[in-house]
Amino acid sequence: MLSLFGYDAKGDYERVVNEMPGRRVNVAVPEQSLLLLKSVGAVPHTGGKIIKRDSEHYQSLLRWIEAGAPDDIGDVAATVAVELSNERLLFEQPKDGAALKVIAKASDGSMRDVTKLSRFFSNNDSVAKIDSDGKVTATGAGDTHVFARFSRFTVGAEVIVLPPAAGFEWPNPKSVNFIDELVFDRLQKLRIAPSELCDDETFLRRITLDLAARPPTIAEYRAFLADERSNKRSLKIDELLADDAFADYWTALWAEQLRIIGGNYAPVATDVKAADAFYQWIRKQMRTSRPLNEFIAEMVDASGSNLTNGPVNLYTMLVHKPQFEPKVFAADFSQVFLGVQIQCAECHNHPFDRWTQDDYYGFVSFFTGMKRKPGVEPRERRIYCDTSAPPARHVVDGRPMPAKVLGGIDPVASGGDPRTSLAQWLTSPENELFSRNLTNRIWAQLLGRGIIEPVDDVRASNPPVNGPLLDALSKRLVAAKFDLRSLVRDICNSRVYQLSAQPNASNRRDTRQFSHAHLRRLRADVLLDSVVTVTGVTRRFGGFPEGTRAIDYYPRSAGSTEGPEFGDPFFATFGRSSRGTVCACETKKEPTLSQTLHMAVGDTVRDRLGASGEVKRMLEKGTSPEVMIEELFVRTLSRRPTQDEKTAMRELIGDAVKDQATYEDIFWSLLNSTEFAFNH
Repeated sequence: MLSLFGYDAKGDYERVVNEMPGRRVNVAVPEQSLLLLKSVGAVPHTGGKIIKRDSEHYQSLLRWIEAGAPDDIGDVAATVAVELSNERLLFEQPKDGAALKVIAKASDGSMRDVTKLSRFFSNNDSVAKIDSDGKVTATGAGDTHVFARFSRFTVGAEVIVLPPAAGFEWPNPKSVNFIDELVFDRLQKLRIAPSELCDDETFLRRITLDLAARPPTIAEYRAFLADERSNKRSLKIDELLADDAFADYWTALWAEQLRIIGGNYAPVATDVKAADAFYQWIRKQMRTSRPLNEFIAEMVDASGSNLTNGPVNLYTMLVHKPQFEPKVFAADFSQVFLGVQIQCAECHNHPFDRWTQDDYYGFVSFFTGMKRKPGVEPRERRIYCDTSAPPARHVVDGRPMPAKVLGGIDPVASGGDPRTSLAQWLTSPENELFSRNLTNRIWAQLLGRGIIEPVDDVRASNPPVNGPLLDALSKRLVAAKFDLRSLVRDICNSRVYQLSAQPNASNRRDTRQFSHAHLRRLRADVLLDSVVTVTGVTRRFGGFPEGTRAIDYYPRSAGSTEGPEFGDPFFATFGRSSRGTVCACETKKEPTLSQTLHMAVGDTVRDRLGASGEVKRMLEKGTSPEVMIEELFVRTLSRRPTQDEKTAMRELIGDAVKDQATYEDIFWSLLNSTEFAFNH
């Protein structure tokens, strides 16, 4: 019955001392108090033995009970901050160790050592462990963080365990911009050498998939490979950023994150017209390069018709509920726009972050006045804020909690729509939570993982793998006035983005520090658009015109076996977000047997091989087998075949140089290759 980490001190005292007089605390015979007997394992209970009779903890509790178990009297200094004796530990080899001390600062200015009262944990025991006394022991090469928790505070220290220095030589790679400098500085400290630059073929495919959500065409391939300008990669990046395909891809990413879906489905019907108004509004913002802070601020402060005012659908789409629920919306809102999961603070102070119940209910109060009322036609809903609505009430004592931003000290000014103050705070250049969240998500989209991973679980106990890098990127986004293309341009021009996926001896085990490109399985919509691009045969989506790309499609109807959240069986099979929650985990990246079978025998590839006519066209032109093989490789994998591949394919063709089925088999094998399904 005790509150988690003692968030409800008053309630804890009542339950321990007064709820069962003479049982949990026995002031007549203190040694017989269950609080003591259970803690030392003298009576059976599920918690087991926690402390020893001769420990300082036991003696403190015993003295308190002997004194009559008094409650606090008057104002008691509260803990306002916690610090570690060292924020960074560097070990030369496994089995090295060091001790951390935890210092608590109180509201009266006093400080005390609370190491023995703190709880400790490590993010990665294979790199470093920490025991109950704060002793850190290196266990293997790498980097991690260890943490201490006292009161409502969690603080961490970075731990680096170096691999052997023998045989390591820093290659001193050339830096293109600040991103390279910060990543390479980190790698050098960790004795990890980055991979070499990727070749032009790999770069062209990677950048086109990342910025246009499709592989390059044969014409684009030939033009890029023939370009001898030294800055051709930078020029290609600019070309793709200027294309509408880039804006459309980011429209799809935002639509997925904001859970845009249209049609009748349980538990609430969301009109197709409203969904389309929201989607088209987002597309316009992306195509006109509207600053991300302005784009988001307009949604937060929006009111009006869901059919004519697209951004107001943030309050109809983000949480699919028949009635607006402020608590659910506040949690999803925080997760999307700040990367912070505050829902843990609904019932108790957050166990692994700084957020308290006061923070949670103060944030919920921004949305307690949100209402939906019928419009002039059955499909229409008018969204508005009822400024007379009371704020949320604290779950512990029922007191009203005026609207207050996360981390704020005072509530926002009363009167009027509190969302105006929320939008100003949220999107302010000074709000690092906001800018770092956007930055981290953009980086993860281009590099395959976030500097903080998962991207929507930002907390004290999940720190960035490269703090200076995230800080610099965030400041760059703010300096660029939240221009998406500007930050993407910086990232894509960096040497780090253009590194090869081929590891070397020192970075083979690195999965965190961006020393080589990650192998990234294509998203379901990008994979489908890639098949369409390569074969030249479109895929029809119900409710959308012919030629609609997979990235432009969002679910509009229910009733299929795949569920309304997918709308197309391909998306269900390949893990496109179901839009069931705002969690980044809704997009599945893991390969499955069903995916392999679908590509091998399903209609996505099978029905496009013959229908595309690409093989037939080349045969009718009298193209030689060697040229046909090369064109199929370039078309599908954006590279020429190796000599071994050429030899094997030529042997497969044999004398059947005019046999269309043989070439279609080669085409099929390339579309079913792992190389095609991954960005590398």
